[in-house]
Amino acid sequence: MFESFYEMTATPFTRGIPSHELYMPPELDEVENRLKYVAERQLFAVLTGDCGTGKTTILRRFADDLDPNRYKFLYISDSKLTPRNFYRILLCQMGFTPKYNRGDAKRQLHEEIEIMKAVHGIQPVCVCDECHLMNREMLEEIRFLLNTHLDSKSPMGLILAGQTELWKKLQLQAYTAIRQRIDVQSVLNHYDRSQTGAYIRRQLDYAGCGRDIFTDAAIDAVYQYTSGTARMIDKVCTSLLLYGSQSRLRLIDDHAVKLVLECEFS
Repeated sequence: MFESFYEMTATPFTRGIPSHELYMPPELDEVENRLKYVAERQLFAVLTGDCGTGKTTILRRFADDLDPNRYKFLYISDSKLTPRNFYRILLCQMGFTPKYNRGDAKRQLHEEIEIMKAVHGIQPVCVCDECHLMNREMLEEIRFLLNTHLDSKSPMGLILAGQTELWKKLQLQAYTAIRQRIDVQSVLNHYDRSQTGAYIRRQLDYAGCGRDIFTDAAIDAVYQYTSGTARMIDKVCTSLLLYGSQSRLRLIDDHAVKLVLECEFS
């Protein structure tokens, strides 16, 4: 709808943007490099950030950049994940029919991973998303999963991703054993004002828009409302583009932002 008015060739501020077109400030590049190190060394990592700060986005970029000839990317996002389903999902994604019994499925997973590494030279990398919702049983099972080869090496690269509450949970004394096994920890922060402006411009560049649509004052207002949260920036800017196209505004200023926020977000 607004794409034709603003002469865009693609839709900005959506989840479907190709990973190579994503906005990647130095901080996110560093996070991705840390995740690549985890994959290469088969380490255990935790990635946390507030809701909407781009955890899934950076994980998608990370997955797309992995060499499929060297790595098998496995992804789980289940708010009610159980140990049995954990092994079942991993085995299914690896192309195997999982055994029914939890213990048998766990042994099966270890065996298939060893074959994958030794015969095919491929290392599995598992990402568990929404881990702030994991219960204690599931977190303990992950600790047991890492206890292989007399604790000398991990069977896979393992990344737990979740909201900030995940790290707070792992700080509890009950999780000392699993916390001590974490090799790499990364935190995603909100964008600052400069990054918010760069993020918006990157989205418009992807959409093929060769000019500025938002004034500096408009970006100031968007940043102030969203606190630099990527997901909220997407929502607000989409609403602004819809309003701007309907009102025939070639340039969206802070007054338009104030009106849209009062009408749609208050």
